[in-house]
Amino acid sequence: MNKRVSEAGSYLFIIIGALMASFAVAVLLIPNDAIDYGTAGIAIIISKLTGFNLSVCVAVVFAPFLIAGAVMLGKHFGIKAILGSVVYTLGLAIFEEYHVEIDTEHFLAVVFGGAILGAGLSIILKNGGCIDGSEIFANIILKKISDKTGKNFSMTYILVGFNACVYIAVFLLINKNAALMSLLVYVVATSIINRFTDHFEAIKQVTIITKTPDAIVAAIKDELNKTCTMMNSYGAIAGENKTLICYVNYFELPVIKEIIERNKGTFSTVSTIDEILR
Repeated sequence: MNKRVSEAGSYLFIIIGALMASFAVAVLLIPNDAIDYGTAGIAIIISKLTGFNLSVCVAVVFAPFLIAGAVMLGKHFGIKAILGSVVYTLGLAIFEEYHVEIDTEHFLAVVFGGAILGAGLSIILKNGGCIDGSEIFANIILKKISDKTGKNFSMTYILVGFNACVYIAVFLLINKNAALMSLLVYVVATSIINRFTDHFEAIKQVTIITKTPDAIVAAIKDELNKTCTMMNSYGAIAGENKTLICYVNYFELPVIKEIIERNKGTFSTVSTIDEILR
């Protein structure tokens, strides 16, 4: 029952976060010559250049990334990503139709818009969802690399490169002021996201202390195609046990948490790793 309530709560928070993000984009950012980043930014550029409805452009641009994410990253993640994206798209349509004029300076509107956008995206990410295709794209690339090489890499460089291309397009196709305002949005929003998700784009180290490691190791191998480092350890009260160390990305964390939940009697921690040296 507690698990069902927690899961229902996560879906509710994803809806709230998506509505916050769509409000920030439609009401604060676009009217003040700024755009969202990632694949949402691509959709906004297309809408501005072609005159097509923004929510339709967002739906079309998001669709292939959502399908790929559901196939590559699992049904559970796919459902949450689709829910967040659908609510975000509907929110854009609603806030565009019933437009609210906020009379304030461009700079303040963009800063507050970026902060609200970052807060909304943080809520979505904290609850296992995602509404931006660039994060799904980066995660799929890293999963492919990890499956082939067994090495773990941060999403940072892929996301920065992806968004750099978006802002160059804004600079060339729209105007330099829009590019600079949009860059400010990115700085503010990602600062908020990193503050509340502990650098979601970084590698996560999961440390698991258990007396029955075999089932956990097998599940991690089957469900994540990853391995663990296993060490002998000793607890002052529990006595002899095993310590498992596994490296995953942010979107794989919910899977490994489910594995840990299924194997009672464990003690686990999650920490952020800036770099792995080999």
